[in-house]
Amino acid sequence: MKKIYFFFTILMLSGLCAYASQVDTIQVPSAAMNKTYKAAIVLPESYAKSKKDFPVLYLLHGGYGHFDDWLRKTPDPMLVKNLADQYNIIIVMPEGEIFSYYIDSPVDPNSKFETYIGKEVIQFIDSKYRTVKDKKGRLITGLSMGGYGALYLSTRHPDQFAAAGAMSGALDPNMTTWNLSPERFKGLTTFLEKTFGPMTPDNYLPYSVVNMADQIRRNGLPLVLDIGVEDFLLEPNRELHRRLVYNHTPHDYTERPGGHTWDFWQAALPSQLMFFSKVLKANNTAVQ
Repeated sequence: MKKIYFFFTILMLSGLCAYASQVDTIQVPSAAMNKTYKAAIVLPESYAKSKKDFPVLYLLHGGYGHFDDWLRKTPDPMLVKNLADQYNIIIVMPEGEIFSYYIDSPVDPNSKFETYIGKEVIQFIDSKYRTVKDKKGRLITGLSMGGYGALYLSTRHPDQFAAAGAMSGALDPNMTTWNLSPERFKGLTTFLEKTFGPMTPDNYLPYSVVNMADQIRRNGLPLVLDIGVEDFLLEPNRELHRRLVYNHTPHDYTERPGGHTWDFWQAALPSQLMFFSKVLKANNTAVQ
């Protein structure tokens, strides 16, 4: 009798595991850079039970980081998996290297992350998973450099995304607007110049998301922005908010207690998913 009970217990646990949220680490090739990079994919529990096409959130990491940061560094290691389950959404975390800024670098021909994320990764994910293969079911956000990347990519490619967000976004690569010590300013300049070239207005202005406020208005994508009041990137976030208010661009802007920390991003991500879920429902692309 004990053996039979044990056998059925194993069967039940196996069934539960089969339908648990799943994390895949995959290799995504880039023809533009002649390289292959890793990406982490979280599939919600409902994905295995359903034949529906699922919406996708592209979740970008920050500077000095890598593709699996959101799975390794949040105080709650289940954060992303739980949100994927709660909102029935696929969450894709692609590699952006430590300081690509998710642009096609004007000075480094081997760094083409605008093409990679904005085209190659999306096409690869859509070919391998049951996704909503339309902008109406595709979202993007990120932290710090990833917040910049999410707004930059969505502004440059509004045909690819239904909505975008940023958490502690490094929205202006002109670091004179950042609250930095002289030592940190010097150190970051070394990294930024490898991607953007010498720090001059002519080099940096075309890449400033703050300077793209009018294009953001024309695109009309729903935007959600979160920034901590102790964050060294507070001023460029406030400046983008001011410009969007001035040109009458609807957007969700929140200043919260906190700084440039994982505690802050862990608190911000769920509210951004709530915002995005409303967009998906309005687009009839949410999985119920």
